[in-house]
Amino acid sequence: MCGIVGYIGKRDVAPLLLEGLQRLEYRGYDSAGIVVTSPKTSGLKLVKAKGRVRDLEAKVPARFKGTTGIAHTRWATHGAPSDVNAHPHLDAEGKVAVVHNGIIDNASDLRRKLEADGVEFLSETDTEVLTHLIARSQATKLEDKVRETLRLIEGTYGIAVMHADFPDRIVVARNGSPVVLGIGEKEMFVASDIAALVAHTRQIVTLDDGEMATLKADDFRTYTTEGTRTTAEPTTVEWEAASYDMGGHDTYMHKEIHEQADAVDRVLRGRIDDRFSTVHLGGLNLDAREARRIRRVKILGCGTSYHAGMIGAQMIEGLARIPADAEPASEFRYRNAVVDPDTLYVAVSQSGETYDVLAAVQELKRKGARVLGVVNVVGSAIAREADGGIYVHAGPEVCVVSTKCFTNTTVAFALLALHLGRTRDLSVRDGKRIIAGLRRLPAQIAEIMEHEEDVKKLALQFAEARSMLFIGRVRGYPVAREASLKLKEISYIHAEAYPASELKHGPLALIEPALPTVAIVPDDDLLEKNRAALEEIKARSGKILAVAHQHQEKADETIVVPKNEDELDPILMGIPLQLLAYHTALTLGRDIDKPRNLAKSVTVE
Repeated sequence: MCGIVGYIGKRDVAPLLLEGLQRLEYRGYDSAGIVVTSPKTSGLKLVKAKGRVRDLEAKVPARFKGTTGIAHTRWATHGAPSDVNAHPHLDAEGKVAVVHNGIIDNASDLRRKLEADGVEFLSETDTEVLTHLIARSQATKLEDKVRETLRLIEGTYGIAVMHADFPDRIVVARNGSPVVLGIGEKEMFVASDIAALVAHTRQIVTLDDGEMATLKADDFRTYTTEGTRTTAEPTTVEWEAASYDMGGHDTYMHKEIHEQADAVDRVLRGRIDDRFSTVHLGGLNLDAREARRIRRVKILGCGTSYHAGMIGAQMIEGLARIPADAEPASEFRYRNAVVDPDTLYVAVSQSGETYDVLAAVQELKRKGARVLGVVNVVGSAIAREADGGIYVHAGPEVCVVSTKCFTNTTVAFALLALHLGRTRDLSVRDGKRIIAGLRRLPAQIAEIMEHEEDVKKLALQFAEARSMLFIGRVRGYPVAREASLKLKEISYIHAEAYPASELKHGPLALIEPALPTVAIVPDDDLLEKNRAALEEIKARSGKILAVAHQHQEKADETIVVPKNEDELDPILMGIPLQLLAYHTALTLGRDIDKPRNLAKSVTVE
C-alpha cells in the first residue's frame, strides 16, 4: 500500500528518491514526502505534500542537497490525507525522521503516555509515535534506539529511520510489511517494493519479519530485533527497469491486458511433461506419496486472488477428484477453523505480501499444516514462509487492479490440478487433452485481443449504467465475480455477481431495462441451463450481454470467445470482460491505473 524508498551513497539523493516514489505510484497513495541529509551538512531537510509525487516534486527547492535520504508515499489509515499527516515524520527537535508502512495497534495508548509526559503531536498518525519514542530513547546507538522502540510496539511495520546525529546510516526494520535492500557499488538502497530499485541494482536482500538492517554507503548488516546477527545473501532480481515502462500504451492496465498471451506462455514454459502427460512442478516440495495422502485442498486468497482460487478449486476437484474449496483469507484466519493434517492449504497472493494471506499462512504453519504458495514475486514473504509452491511468472504488474496476474494464477492452478490428477487417477488421455488445451491458450488470448474495438463499442453503451449484474453457473460464477470486481474497481459503477441458478431466489426483483446483465455462457453441459436464465431476464425486459462460445439468441449483444477444454474455458472468458471494464472506465474518464481508495499491495488489515 504505502511506499518506502531510501538511499545512502555519494549521489544527489533527492532525484533518486523522487524517481523511486514515481515507480511506486501504482501501489496507491494520497500524499508523499522526502527527508535528506549528508555527513557534510547539519540537520534534516524535509518536504511533504498532499497529492501526487509531482506535487511533492514541485515543492522541493533547488537547493535541497544530500547524499542520504528516505521518502514515502502514504495511503491514509490514521488521519485524513494532508501535508501534516504525510510521512516522513520528525520529532520535536527535528533530529529523527521515520517513514512507516503498516499499523501500530497500540498507538493510542502510547500516544496518551507521551502526551502525559509533555510531548506535543503535530499529526493524527500512528507513525509519529515511533518518531518520539526513538528520539526519547537513552540508548547511544541508533540501532539500539530503534530496537528499544520496537519492543514497545504492537502491530505491523516496515520502517526506515534517519537521525541527524548519525548521518552515515539508515536503520530499517520489518514486521508484517515488506522491506527490501538494494545492494549497489558503494551505495545502498531500501524500498518496500523492488520496483523502486531495479533501475539502479538487481542485487537485493529481503528482510524477514523480526529482522532489522543498518545501511551504510559501503556496507550493510542484518540482525534480529533482539540484536542477533543474521546472514543475508543477495539474490538477483529477474525483472528489469524496462518491465515497469508503459511500452507505448496509454495506461499500465492496457499494457498488462495485452501482455497476457506472453505471460501465459511464460508460466507454461519448461513445465509440461509430454512423456507422462503431466507437468513438472519441482517447487511444490511434494512427492507422489505425499500428494496421494491429500484428502482435501483449501485455497486462501483475497479479492482477485480469491476468485482465481475459486477457479482453481473447481479445476482440482474436476481433474484430481479431491474435494477443494476457496475462502477469503481475511475470514479464515478469524473463524478458528479446524486445521486438518490431511488438507493441503494453498495461499494465493500476487505480491506475496498480502497481510491477511500471510497471517493465515503463519497461523497454519504454527498448527503444523502443509502450505503451498501461489505468488508472482520471487522471494516474497509468502514464498519464504510456505513449504513450497508455484511462481506464476506474470512479470511486474503495475496497475492497481490485477489482470495478467489473475490469468497466470488460474493457469498455475490448472498446472497444479493436472499434476495432482496425474498423480492420482486422471488418465493419460485426459492429461494429453488438458496439455493440448494449455498450449492453445496464448494464441486464443491473442485472438481475443484482436476484437478489442468491438468490446470498446459495447463499453460506450454500458458506461451509462448506474449498476450491473453479472451471472454465471459453476465454472462461470467465479468469472462473473472477478468481472464484477474489475468493473467496480476502475469504473466506480456498482456491480454484483450472482450464480445464475440463484436468480429466481431474489435477484430477479432487480431486473429492469436500466440494469444490464452480463452472463457467462460457456458451451458446456450447463449451456441450456444458462440459456434458461437468459430467458428469465429477457421476459422481464432486461438488457443482456453474453460472453459465450457462440452467438446467444436471447442476448442483446454477444462477445464470442474461442472454445478450449471445459476445464480451461474460465481462463479465457474473463479476458474480454477486463477489456470491457477498461474501456468503460476510460469512457468515464477514471484514473484507471490508480483507482480511488485502493492500493496494489494490501499490507495492512
